[in-house]
Amino acid sequence: MLIHNATVITFDPENRIWTNGAVRIAGDAIDTVGDSADLLARYPDDEQWDAHGMLLMPGQICAHTHFYGAFARGLYLPGPPAKDFPEILDKLWWRLDKALDLVGVQSSAEVCLVDAIRNGTTTLIDHHASQRAIDGSLDVIAEAVEKSGLRAVLCYETTDRDGPAAAKAGIRENVRFMKRVDQAKLGNPQSALRNRISATFGLHASLTLSDETLAACAAESGRFHIHVAEHPVDEYDSLQRAGQRAVERLHAFGITGNQSIMAHCIHIDSWEMALLKQTGTFVTHQPRSNMNNAVGAAEIVPMLRGGIPVCLGNDGFSNDMFAEMKVADLLQKLTHGDPRYLGADKVIQMAVLNNRQLGAVFFDKPIGLIAPGAYADLILLDYYPTTPLTPENLPWHLLFGVSGGHVHSTIAHGQVLMRNRALLTMDEAAMTARSRIVAAQTWERYWAMF
Repeated sequence: MLIHNATVITFDPENRIWTNGAVRIAGDAIDTVGDSADLLARYPDDEQWDAHGMLLMPGQICAHTHFYGAFARGLYLPGPPAKDFPEILDKLWWRLDKALDLVGVQSSAEVCLVDAIRNGTTTLIDHHASQRAIDGSLDVIAEAVEKSGLRAVLCYETTDRDGPAAAKAGIRENVRFMKRVDQAKLGNPQSALRNRISATFGLHASLTLSDETLAACAAESGRFHIHVAEHPVDEYDSLQRAGQRAVERLHAFGITGNQSIMAHCIHIDSWEMALLKQTGTFVTHQPRSNMNNAVGAAEIVPMLRGGIPVCLGNDGFSNDMFAEMKVADLLQKLTHGDPRYLGADKVIQMAVLNNRQLGAVFFDKPIGLIAPGAYADLILLDYYPTTPLTPENLPWHLLFGVSGGHVHSTIAHGQVLMRNRALLTMDEAAMTARSRIVAAQTWERYWAMF
């Protein structure tokens, strides 16, 4: 297929913008990028898609999300509002995840996947919890991802908060699914588990993990996805347990590393930052969630300046990563009282360059750029800039001009998932109707815990 007459934003090392550009897709990957007239002449027999001048750019990547949180939208929480993040965990999330069954796990994933396609997010790194439906939960999510056509990295949130049996089940689910993915990579070349779905090992946070559980997890994997210092309680708990701050404690068990993800890292200190830098550990920033939970703003600028690969996620908020980029910039400016702070260029460094560096950990072809050999994960946006668009000012166009509402069409792995805002792989009406029923059932189980 040849998409032509597009304004192609490559995000390649040359950061090119092709006016009247074209991208040729062959199978699951990008074959050629160039001038429309040239490629139309070279490939006259290809299926042709006239973009009518729309922006064509790589699909967005979300470095940290929670599909299972979809049913929190509109959920009534009994009693007075939670006064801080530990109460939010206890009152909302740790009860909601126990209210989910496997039907709810699948339905909530479907809701988020539809949202991702509509907002042009083609790769999602999920962190799952369903404490009374652990076994097989990652298979259920993988099935939904496979049908959607999107790309995802999955794991289960191992924790001690519900006792040793649940902790062991969480370990078992991570190990089983990672082995399943590894076996698929050696088997059927067309399997989604080989090409579009990958796995890592999920952990909740230092504050809900004993030394024994951390050691058991470290014995099973060399890469991890864990929340770190989202609230000061994580640091104080670690100091009490081990006489070390959270990153130091996790590092002692081998949880850091250049294939591991530490989400949030809001309350880490300079020495912990140095350890993250030394180990090449990925950090993910989720500004909308951090504002909603009133947990603070991570020190993004020092981490980026020090070379820590800070990525951008959404923590289960909407999959409009353009909105997440805007808020990332605004939160830093407000927090530091300085309109010069962070800036759109550094936001793009997180959302595009660092996110695709993280993607390279899990997938065998590049994502997050338009270049020959990269996976054909692409989005078309009907954004027609009213001011000049150049490689130099592109970040500011993306932050102040573009939103998920501009996404016209979404392609992942060379497959068209949405064209002219019509979903092609997911029956949105049927999934929405089902999710209302399943959400209501989930809410009844949630309320019964009070």
